[in-house]
Amino acid sequence: RHKCSSFLHDVNDAERPPFACDTCGKSFARNDSLLDHLKTHTGEKLYSCETCGKTFLRSGQLSRHSRIHSGEKRYSCSTCGERFNYSSVLKRHMRMHTSEKPYSCQLCGKSFSQNGNLHFHMKTHTGEKQYSCQLCGKSFIRSHSLVMTHTGEKPYTCGRCGKTFRFNGGLSSHMKTHLNQEQQQL
Repeated sequence: RHKCSSFLHDVNDAERPPFACDTCGKSFARNDSLLDHLKTHTGEKLYSCETCGKTFLRSGQLSRHSRIHSGEKRYSCSTCGERFNYSSVLKRHMRMHTSEKPYSCQLCGKSFSQNGNLHFHMKTHTGEKQYSCQLCGKSFIRSHSLVMTHTGEKPYTCGRCGKTFRFNGGLSSHMKTHLNQEQQQL
């Protein structure tokens, strides 16, 4: 009988990760995971970017951040070959090729490829235009639209042919012409 309860005690100990946080009780299988976790309670950030000084709780966060400075683009689009720093940016880019628009307006049904575009679209229903031009009085939903109205700035450039656009939507539409040309050549 003693052997049985001793065995169960050993099994229970084996199932419970050996490293536990004294503050909240959360358990970890590895000591380094516990040490990282402890920093969430102390606010301590030991990993610092040598380029800009920004600090991080975990080494993986610093590694991800470092791609901004190094220009490393390890995620490649299988359709057009464009490369990206992060998988999330590649995923958003792929929606341009697939025409996937997972974000829909509950009021009118219009769909968008990016959540931010849906957010700005919602302002068309509320009439909210918080950016007003001091010269002509025209109002805009986005600050950069206000700036570009009088400057003629075209900050969106096609990576394929160099054509420039005032708005990202114009570039997105233009990129579809390259895609259509490629499909016709196949």
